[in-house]
Amino acid sequence: MDFIEGEILYFNKPLRWTSFDLVNKFRYKLSRKLKVKKIKVGHAGTLDPLATGVMIICTGRATKRIEEFQYQTKEYVATLKLGETTPSFDLEKEVDAVYPTEHISRSMVEEVLTSFVGKIQQVPPVFSACKVDGKRAYDLARKGEEVELKAKTLVIDEIELLNCELPVIKIRVVCSKGTYIRALARDIGVALNSGAHLIALERTRIGDITLDQCMNPEDIDAFLDNEVKIINEN
Repeated sequence: MDFIEGEILYFNKPLRWTSFDLVNKFRYKLSRKLKVKKIKVGHAGTLDPLATGVMIICTGRATKRIEEFQYQTKEYVATLKLGETTPSFDLEKEVDAVYPTEHISRSMVEEVLTSFVGKIQQVPPVFSACKVDGKRAYDLARKGEEVELKAKTLVIDEIELLNCELPVIKIRVVCSKGTYIRALARDIGVALNSGAHLIALERTRIGDITLDQCMNPEDIDAFLDNEVKIINEN
């Protein structure tokens, strides 16, 4: 592998790591192995700290392909808890409201999920990296400032109900770039005349890249040792 010329690598981002944590760890280890001070490393498609799964990391000239990967279709497996909401639409913030769930049935959930397939309008979460007047929405939200974000047009290709043990449901979502699964959870809760927030999220695919093709961070050293050995032998 020629990391300076450019390589594309696939990782399984761990829980509670930011996307930048993973990029920085790989960049640090790579520069140490190659004995270079600087090397270009970037990622395609940010994952929230509370999400896990497929993340594409590019090195060298391959970083020019990041935008190409960002536009590819993504697949997620999301676990939602109905009847409760949080300001961040996930577990980052404490529950701020409780709603009834007794009226919700599996058939009702299935019917509501089908209404989200196709082209939809989605308002991003205020706790997101969207920019408002040049500032990140989450920075403003964490300061307690009012944040108003405009709805964006997205495409949901597929939604499948994988498990339904009310008030918890697990769904598989195939969607376009820019889709916030946290916001989808919020909107599903509203559509069910209740509330909902995300309690687990895993990105299982970007384009044709699936989880079984991904490396775990603890395997980075062994991987780089092997690749640098091959480079030296050649």
